[in-house]
Amino acid sequence: MFKVYLAGPEVFLPNAAEVGAAKKRICAAHGLEGLFPLDQQQPELPPIQLATIIANLTPFRGTAMDVGTAFEVGYCVARGVKLFGYANVRALLTERTAHSVKDGVRVDENGRMVEDFGFFENLMIEVPIRKFGGIVTADAPHDDLLGNLAAFECAVERAVRVLTASRTGS
Repeated sequence: MFKVYLAGPEVFLPNAAEVGAAKKRICAAHGLEGLFPLDQQQPELPPIQLATIIANLTPFRGTAMDVGTAFEVGYCVARGVKLFGYANVRALLTERTAHSVKDGVRVDENGRMVEDFGFFENLMIEVPIRKFGGIVTADAPHDDLLGNLAAFECAVERAVRVLTASRTGS
C-alpha cells in the first residue's frame, strides 16, 4: 500500500479532524494510506522515506495557495518526492489576481507584473507538480472550498494510476 501525505490548509478548519478522516477514507477506498498532518500531536513534514504527496492548492487567504503547503511542496521537490495537486477552483492565477493592462503587460494595483504563464498556480509550484502527477481542478461551491473532496478524489485516482504504473514499469 502506498503512503501519501495529505498537504493542505484543511488543518485550519473548525472540523479539520472530520475532513482529514474523510480524506483518509477516500485514500483507503483506492488502496492508499493517507497521512493527515493532524494525525500526529505536532504536524511535521513528511518523513524522508515518504514517496508521495497530494497537495491542496485551493487559494487560501488570498489569490494563491496556502503558504505552508507551498513550503511542503518545495521541500518535497527538493527531496524528489512524487507530487500530485488539486484545487477546488478552476480559474487561472491571472484570472484570480486583480490586474489591469499597461503597455500590453498585466500589472497589479501596485504596477507590478502579474505572472502570466497560463498556469493555475505560481510557476515554481506548478511545474514540478506537472512533471509528475499534474493538477486536478474543479469548481466547488464557494462556501465549501476546503471541505469539498470531489477534486481530491480525482487526484487520488490519478495518483493510484501513476503510482501503480510506475511500480509495474508500464
